[in-house]
Amino acid sequence: MRGKFIGEYFKDMTTTNYTATNSSVGIVETQYYTYAERGKEHKLESGDTLGPITLAYETYGELNANKSNAILALHALSGDAHAAGVHKGQDNAGWWDDMIGPGKAFDTNRYFVICSNIIGGCKGSTGPSSINPATGKPYALDFPFITVADMVHAQRHLIDHLGIERLLCVSGGSMGGMQALQWVASYPERVRSAIPIATALKHSPQQIAFNEVVRQSIMADPAWREGNYYEYGQPEKGLSVARMIGHITFMSDQSMEEKFSRRLKSGKFSFGFDPDFEVEGYLHYRGANFVKRFDANSYLYITKAFDYFDLSGKKLIPHGKIIDTRFLVISFKSDWLYPSYQSQEIVRLLKRRHVDATYCELNSTYGHDAFLVEVEEQTTLITHFLDKTFNGYLVVDRYGI
Repeated sequence: MRGKFIGEYFKDMTTTNYTATNSSVGIVETQYYTYAERGKEHKLESGDTLGPITLAYETYGELNANKSNAILALHALSGDAHAAGVHKGQDNAGWWDDMIGPGKAFDTNRYFVICSNIIGGCKGSTGPSSINPATGKPYALDFPFITVADMVHAQRHLIDHLGIERLLCVSGGSMGGMQALQWVASYPERVRSAIPIATALKHSPQQIAFNEVVRQSIMADPAWREGNYYEYGQPEKGLSVARMIGHITFMSDQSMEEKFSRRLKSGKFSFGFDPDFEVEGYLHYRGANFVKRFDANSYLYITKAFDYFDLSGKKLIPHGKIIDTRFLVISFKSDWLYPSYQSQEIVRLLKRRHVDATYCELNSTYGHDAFLVEVEEQTTLITHFLDKTFNGYLVVDRYGI
């Protein structure tokens, strides 16, 4: 069943009461892990160091005795550690709640699912809005540049902390899919399978161009103050416009026609520059809500990180290296932000390296948002893929191969 139409990475639950069901993980709690204390700072891909580092994370389900059932769910651009269930006293379901829970695609009756907020984020993990121990003030632009590889390296420390030697699966959509690919590139021996969804080996010039426009919209706002706005308040206008641009790319022409067409908000033109059309009102609403929950500097750092991302050619699997990670690669026909040809490039590269890879293009009209909305077909694919992977994993363990 298709979920309600939502903006990418965030379910707006402000008017919807969340009700726990037998397929829900129920009440969950965010946890925190800190490492890279003074003298043990984390060395970043840029050559800079960062520490201490705190990662916010949540877990769902139970880790089995031999710790072979762990799945890492990887969030997209503005996501966070809250992937499923609800927090006590709140009714905002996690960003992948339709996919994580008892009997769902990532079945918490069988699997132990972990989700952490990336470094550079603003929802509990160390990022530009965090306090710089050297100054006692937010890092702002003193925060070092980070890459997707840095995000994954930080996640690896969390997985070590949880005592998990090998992940059954890493999976996510969009930038979450990039992280899944990076896990295989960085730690192939620690990943049994990967499900990258609606993603790419590297950004195209068009994708970089969109990200540059959203960055410039933030930095052009006088309230940005060269990144030092924390004691004054967010650059709300710039960040709102950035998110409006993003939402346009998340949807398809058909989904926008079905949801808005050319309907007017009040039934007549204002003959002014206020939002006349429903689609204009929707974008303004999304932009205004986004500035309440996300840090502008984090938006800059994260978009730059996945513009830098590039696992094309020999970078994903170097020549001479053999991996036994299984792949399920999923794309969506109407996704023009991460078009299917980019997922097909991933599969072709994997096939050339004799990697076990399955590819599915789903016929959705929801555009890039589809990885959050198209629940039924993804659930069928992922359920069978994980079942085969998990059972195979148990056979391998049993014979010590």
